[in-house]
Amino acid sequence: MTTVVVVRKAGQVAIAADTLVTFGDTRLAHRFEANTKIFQVETDAGPSYIGMAGTVAHFPVLRKALGAMPRELLKLTSKDDVFDTFTKLHPYLKDNFFLQTKEEDSDPYESSQFSVVIANASGIYGLYSYREVFEFKEFWGIGSGRSFALGAMHAAYGKAKTAREVAQAGIAAGCEFDRNSAGPCDVFTIKMKGAK
Repeated sequence: MTTVVVVRKAGQVAIAADTLVTFGDTRLAHRFEANTKIFQVETDAGPSYIGMAGTVAHFPVLRKALGAMPRELLKLTSKDDVFDTFTKLHPYLKDNFFLQTKEEDSDPYESSQFSVVIANASGIYGLYSYREVFEFKEFWGIGSGRSFALGAMHAAYGKAKTAREVAQAGIAAGCEFDRNSAGPCDVFTIKMKGAK
C-alpha cells in the first residue's frame, strides 16, 4: 500500500507521500521507476494536490479522469465541492475506465474503491470509497502506514513550526515502520487562502 499525509498548520497546507509501489510480495522502488502517489490538478480556485492509496491501477485512472473533467465542474474547495466533484466523476469512472463498484453485498452505495486526500489553499480533505468527505483541521493520513504517520504527526504537531515539518515527520515514520512504504518521499506545500 502506501503512506500519504496531509497537514494544515501556520497558514500552510502540506501533502506528502512515499514512492514505493508493491505488487503482492514484490517491491518496485523509486530506483526502478519514478513512482509518485501525488498529482496536481488545476481548478478555477488554483492548484490542488491529490494523493491516493489503493491499487496502483487507480493512479493513472484518477489522474486522467480528473484531467478530462471540465474546469468549471472540478471544484475542491469545500466538503460539498469535493463530494459533488467525485459524485459526478463516479459514473465517468464506471463508463470509461470500467470501475468495479461492488465490495460487499451489504454495501449501502456503489464504491469508488479508493481513498484520497486533497490539499489546496482552502484546506485539507479526505475522501473515502462511498464518497464520504472529511475536512481536517490539523492532519490526517491514509494507506497502510497511516497509523505510524498519525502517531508521529500527533507527537510533532505542537512542536513543529510548519505544516511541512509535520508532514515530513509522518512520512518518515510510515517509511520506517510500514513494510509497504519507502522513500524517497514527495512533499508539496501551499499557502492557505488568507494566510499572511
